[in-house]
Amino acid sequence: MHTLTTLVASLPTGLSADTIAPASETVRAGVLLVAPLLVGLPLLSAAVLLLAGRRSDRWGHWLGVLASAASFVVAAIVFVTMLQRPEDSRVIDVSLGTWIDAGAFQLDAGMRLDPLSMTFVLLVTFVGTLIHVYAVAYMDHDVDRRRFFAYLNLFVAAMLILVLADSYLLLFVGWEGVGLASYLLIGFWNYNTEYAVAAKKAFVANRIGDLGLIIALGIMFATFGAVDFGTVLSGVDGSAGQGTLTAIGLMLLLAACGKSAQFPLQSWLGDAMAGPTPVSALIHAATMVTAGVYLIVRSAPLFDAAPTAQLVVVIVGAITLLFGAIVGCAKDDIKKALAASTMSQIGYMILAAGLGPVGYAFAIFHLITHGFFKAGMFLGAGSVMHGMDDQVNMRRFGGLARYMTITWLTFMAGWLAIIGIPPFSGFWSKDKIIEAAFVPVDGAPWRAWVFGTITMLAAGITAFYMSRLFFMTFEGERRWSTKRDGSAQHPHESPRLMTWPMIVLAVGSVGLGAFLALGDRFVDWLAPVLGHPEHHEPVLPVWVITVLTLALVIAGVVLAWRRYAISQVPVVPPVGTALTRAARVDLYQDSVNDIALVEPGQALTRSLVYADRTAIDGTVTGVGLSTVLLGGWVRRVQTGYVRSYAASMLLGLVVLVVVVLLVQS
Repeated sequence: MHTLTTLVASLPTGLSADTIAPASETVRAGVLLVAPLLVGLPLLSAAVLLLAGRRSDRWGHWLGVLASAASFVVAAIVFVTMLQRPEDSRVIDVSLGTWIDAGAFQLDAGMRLDPLSMTFVLLVTFVGTLIHVYAVAYMDHDVDRRRFFAYLNLFVAAMLILVLADSYLLLFVGWEGVGLASYLLIGFWNYNTEYAVAAKKAFVANRIGDLGLIIALGIMFATFGAVDFGTVLSGVDGSAGQGTLTAIGLMLLLAACGKSAQFPLQSWLGDAMAGPTPVSALIHAATMVTAGVYLIVRSAPLFDAAPTAQLVVVIVGAITLLFGAIVGCAKDDIKKALAASTMSQIGYMILAAGLGPVGYAFAIFHLITHGFFKAGMFLGAGSVMHGMDDQVNMRRFGGLARYMTITWLTFMAGWLAIIGIPPFSGFWSKDKIIEAAFVPVDGAPWRAWVFGTITMLAAGITAFYMSRLFFMTFEGERRWSTKRDGSAQHPHESPRLMTWPMIVLAVGSVGLGAFLALGDRFVDWLAPVLGHPEHHEPVLPVWVITVLTLALVIAGVVLAWRRYAISQVPVVPPVGTALTRAARVDLYQDSVNDIALVEPGQALTRSLVYADRTAIDGTVTGVGLSTVLLGGWVRRVQTGYVRSYAASMLLGLVVLVVVVLLVQS
């Protein structure tokens, strides 16, 4: 470990490996050894598990855990070394060699090690490793556990490529990789048609977003002649017009909407719960849905130069923030309620990223704390399912606290963190976003009032639906007695391999936010990439914002307590209001998609098929029929009789003579 630290510490900053190699072979060895291992270890493990097949069934899951843990160890070494460097020396570009050499366009495959990318690397590898450990026990009886861990390793490797890439094109490779891995994991139990459809839905929805990234890449290349971060982000001030930058920003936002399940491409997220619970934790806490936030924050200079695109980012985040919160209030499936929560919390992050320099760091801050408490709650939901015969309907839970004490306590830590109760993590990160939303931008205080009020109102709604989830599951009277097969139900705590990761994540849910917020520690850490944001006063005093937010949070908790803890919860959900019925079906988002996209697409497809059959196929068929008819006519002349042929020759001779005589006359 000391050797690796020494090698990384010897790396000069701001230089590629090819530039610094002549100065020191040790430096080159350090670059080639340390940086690629971050991605190489989980990627190699995935390849081994997939190629080894059934021969690795007995040990494959432990190889998957080891690969993820080893990647975290390497990340920790790089992180510690980076901390020892001066602030202005914490951006290290490592070239891995020429990737594309096409005439005037040349692009190296490279890795950018900086505070932003390393923050994501640490989150992905640490939380990902805990999820791997949890999955060893959770998937214990699955005959395809080895393949499951191969896909988990592939997921981690793809996300690491995405956040470590030094160009938008290499980022796109990781972007597609997480899309593929999510498809494989959501549909892991694809013998169930519903699960297979859910995986396909996620895949298709993400392809729409991916189109945005592809178009953005095309505009970048046409404008800057390059797609690497350095050239594109340094050229926004002079090489491109306002319209071009706005177009790139909007296309990047479209890509982010697909990956991060933001309006209007959020409909796949609830169905993604079809995958095993460790997959849900990995998607919602450490990988996939955080990718869109990373993309926007990484492209900060571009969005700063395109205020229209930046405003649209805030609007999309605000809509999704409320959308997910409203949907979460009506879900009875514990995993789908958590999925709606993720949608809403990512909305907070997207909104913060759209606020510009005042919000970039807070978006990532909340992403990190959310990674811990949301992963903990998803693993807690899996623990509940483990003890309740895989049931997910919260209306058939209740009173589980006394039977699953560790799950109850760790889930409580996540619940208190996400609703923003001090001093839990969510209070320090989410409240910073609410404060930033109240800061006037470009002399437009109305924006501060609108978006600040939305974030504060959503905090109250979040407190209600997350308290509803917690109380319906762990408090009140028990509403279970038998399993699905009619036998007696016996809730029980999960094994240690499942509870220990939950405990570690609960510790992060309790104290990580305060630790990172102390002395603006996290904001200063990201300063080499995002700069030091200027201090701006919100339209309301900070203490007023804090008090009002906490008042709404407490009101939400109290309302949920009265309705779902001390009152009887009906096992069969009541009809409810029109809004409740709409929220149960995701505010009719699937119906809107069918009307706006699916049905027009089917009509277009039918039209194209008709045109193909009538015009193209009709022309080809017509030529064929004409040939057949001509052949049939010619065939009649071929009788096989010599006298017929002689008569034909005589007739031809007569015609020829007549033609010659007519010509001569």
